[in-house]
Amino acid sequence: MTKGRLEAFSDGVIAIIITIMVLELRAPHESHPSALIPLTPAFLSYVLSFVFLGIYWSNHHHLLHAVKHVNGRVLWANLHLLFWLSLVPFVTAWMGENHFASWTVLLYGSVLLLAAIAYFILAHALITLHGSDSVIATALGADFKGKVSIVIYVIAIPLALVKWWLAGALYVLVAIMWLVPDRRIERILAE
Repeated sequence: MTKGRLEAFSDGVIAIIITIMVLELRAPHESHPSALIPLTPAFLSYVLSFVFLGIYWSNHHHLLHAVKHVNGRVLWANLHLLFWLSLVPFVTAWMGENHFASWTVLLYGSVLLLAAIAYFILAHALITLHGSDSVIATALGADFKGKVSIVIYVIAIPLALVKWWLAGALYVLVAIMWLVPDRRIERILAE
């Protein structure tokens, strides 16, 4: 089956997720700029989540650009990824509303970890479908960034109970690692 519907559906779901997230930001009742200060944790958690969703959208686009078709396994792997991404607005709001309380940061990281695992599963479902000598397999290689991201999340999640800000810093580190779309796929497709 063609990949067009999968791409369109995924783009729509991610757009809705971002929309839900922004609707969770509540404007203060006062008109003075100092009224925005208490909203800083909610805004910071929104920014981080927006960046993560943008990273997933961009890399998902690159991933699907490198394949020719999809099958049922890929469709379910993609839905698995979208499920975890759909929880981002909830954990973002909870973390922001509670000023980065340890358990909220832990749950936020858990959702990020499960989304990273789901992305890894999706990538490998695509490699299995297209073969080990395919463009997608060559472009992803050993998927070092994907594996390192998962390890960082596994370290950060329990750390959230001890030093929430250190766990948050590790989440930001993963985002920085992925900010630039996967150049391997662009390079392979250009050849």
